[in-house]
Amino acid sequence: MMDPVKIDTLLEARWIIPVEPAGAVLHGHAIAIDQGMIRAILPRAEAHVQFEPRERVVMNSHALIPGLINLHTHAAMSLMRGMADDLPLMEWLTHHIWPAEAKHVDQGFVFDGTRLACAEMLQGGVTCFNDMYLFPEAAARAALAAGMRASIGMIAIDFPTAYASDPDDYLTKGLALRDDYNPHSLLSFCFAPHAPYTVGDKNLSRVLTYAEQLDVPIHIHLHETGDEIDNSLKSYGMRPLERIHKLGLLGPNLIAVHMVHLTGGEIELLAQQGCSVAHCPSSNLKHASGLAPVAALIEAGVNVGLGTDSAASNSRLKMFEEMRLAALLAKGQSGRAEVLPAWQVLQMATLNGARALGLGDRIGSLVPGKAADIAAVDFSSLDMAPCYDPVSHLVYAAGREHVSHVWVNGKMLLRDSELTTLDREELVHRAEFWREQMTTGVIAVHEK
Repeated sequence: MMDPVKIDTLLEARWIIPVEPAGAVLHGHAIAIDQGMIRAILPRAEAHVQFEPRERVVMNSHALIPGLINLHTHAAMSLMRGMADDLPLMEWLTHHIWPAEAKHVDQGFVFDGTRLACAEMLQGGVTCFNDMYLFPEAAARAALAAGMRASIGMIAIDFPTAYASDPDDYLTKGLALRDDYNPHSLLSFCFAPHAPYTVGDKNLSRVLTYAEQLDVPIHIHLHETGDEIDNSLKSYGMRPLERIHKLGLLGPNLIAVHMVHLTGGEIELLAQQGCSVAHCPSSNLKHASGLAPVAALIEAGVNVGLGTDSAASNSRLKMFEEMRLAALLAKGQSGRAEVLPAWQVLQMATLNGARALGLGDRIGSLVPGKAADIAAVDFSSLDMAPCYDPVSHLVYAAGREHVSHVWVNGKMLLRDSELTTLDREELVHRAEFWREQMTTGVIAVHEK
């Protein structure tokens, strides 16, 4: 008989929900982890014979799931949470957010705000986020300080900000950042042109050229509001999706964020071109932007992931809430209760997001050979009892408060609901510091 293989960690749980194959639920199994990777998933009794772990974690009332993937964030804007609520998107941006950014946002703001967001996301089972914001180098440092996985946006905007002076400056700085950090086991990169109304044709074409050369995704806000479409028709004589299609941006590397206002033909076009969509239901509702036709997108074959958007536009970075809301809205909008079953919504929050980021071979499901990005959800509380279907409970009953442990690359970042890499008190202190900086009277305050 062979001696057991020494490994770093053995996780044992009531259920393991691997996401691949779809809908699978493993009872009484264990996950063997070594050097940050999933070595095997097998029944507990077999695991005890085959492996000798340095650490054994037994969770008899838990489900282990792939770490959630937040497909659209502006993480540092957590420091603007609640700053100007109850406003339409463009009024919110032009009269509140952009002036605040011009005055206050710098490397320190982004570093502190992104760490604050990382802490909130880790407590909610998120192990990877796709970010779009100014000073992305500070966001990268913050993600690494937290130990999280992140896709860092190389942002592009036509107008100057505190971060960059012109379109050339944005791209130069973004490419230099990627060179500095590539390759890194926890970081990947995408181009992040903000939106068709802030980036002109010339700059979008340059982004496409670089994205094709480097084979990285393009992450862009698109068809978020009716006004965006109306203004595009006036300025360009076409809807934004048609415009970027003519520029060549539609393809498997495109992550289109929001996609609220779509025709049937546009949905088919997205499917034909292999595009991904980042669905942000809470943000769309809060700004009264509308309801994305998620059921139609998925039925057409479009890869749809889930995002929170920023805490400034959502107030929360809770992917469990986005899962529940996405499912309920799709059912109500379509009039069909069978639309978006729980297993499919969990896949949206995990594997679909990984695929959109070009990381589907590394994360998004619990499969041997993939990174050990894992969240443990505790089913022992009263509001989770009884449980007939753990996948259903994850989408309709569970919340951030049920997440007890999180691992990224096999490293435990949340233990018994306590952060292991970030100091909660320090983050609260830094958030209060920035609140004081931003309430000096310079920024307009929305009054009812």
